[in-house]
Amino acid sequence: MTHHLTLPRFAHAGPVGAGLAPAPAPARQAAGHSLADMVGHTPLLRLRRVAAHLPETVQVYAKAEWFNPSGSVKDRPALNIIRAAEASGDLTPDKVLLDSTSGNMGIAYATLARALGYQVHLVIPENASPERLAILRALGVEYTTSSPLEGSDGAIRVARDLAASQPDRFFYANQYNNPANWQAHYHTTGPEIIEQTEGQVTHFVAGLGTSGTFTGAGRALKEYNPDIRLISFQPDAPFHGLEGLKHMPTAIVPAIYDPALADENLEITTEDAHAMARRLAREEGVFVGISAGAAAVAALRAAEKIESGVVVTLFPDAGYKYVSERFWRDF
Repeated sequence: MTHHLTLPRFAHAGPVGAGLAPAPAPARQAAGHSLADMVGHTPLLRLRRVAAHLPETVQVYAKAEWFNPSGSVKDRPALNIIRAAEASGDLTPDKVLLDSTSGNMGIAYATLARALGYQVHLVIPENASPERLAILRALGVEYTTSSPLEGSDGAIRVARDLAASQPDRFFYANQYNNPANWQAHYHTTGPEIIEQTEGQVTHFVAGLGTSGTFTGAGRALKEYNPDIRLISFQPDAPFHGLEGLKHMPTAIVPAIYDPALADENLEITTEDAHAMARRLAREEGVFVGISAGAAAVAALRAAEKIESGVVVTLFPDAGYKYVSERFWRDF
């Protein structure tokens, strides 16, 4: 076993379960902090009731990413993309940050870029949830809608065309191809998981959208301990309801995606994700979004195959942006 990764110095981020030493929550609300200072260090939650069928030697945890300032995991790559572009000179006060998004990344850009003084223009599929579009309007962000039939790939194409037609106006952040995306998770998400589990993590499970979370955190975890198993998941079909996730065989594959990284790949149905999101709300009191439901399904599948271990996944956001979805009423 090798342990090469140098961990940053930060407080443990929230409660952990039996078998791991409890740690105090960080002082997230210290006076004088900017929104950028509040990104990351999210709590690690033990899933107990939905995992009650597992032996005590198998523990399942999830990072609660809605504790980030804009309410999702996307604050991590959004902030790193902005900071990297500032450092390179690609993003200047006279440029408008442009990118495609299924919603959460756009809200993260709108929150953090605006807080840092930048204008934002987004391309988002027309069928994004009404809550997401309402939040973007409330934040005063300009956006262009793309075909709902083409999903995130259609938004990517429109954003590329806009960037090419007005290069002097836009800084095209290009989250799907920007290495600052996965590097955000390499430097924050991965080390946080190692620290919060006191190095006991044995399996990491994450979904594939831009693939930044899986690629960055996965590389950090493998560098720390090559025996940690990395398990990716994606929708089971090209047409699906898992917002933010890609069916890689039929999608525009992100340049940052490393197909050789995963030890195992799982396919999750929209129906299973919906059912698990409802279970998490009713049984765990954890109100999360659809991709988080999919993450829990994948994490439990991984946990059911082992006799002992610490399985960690990530819940990208809370359920507040999906309350208009019909599946919440289908109990």
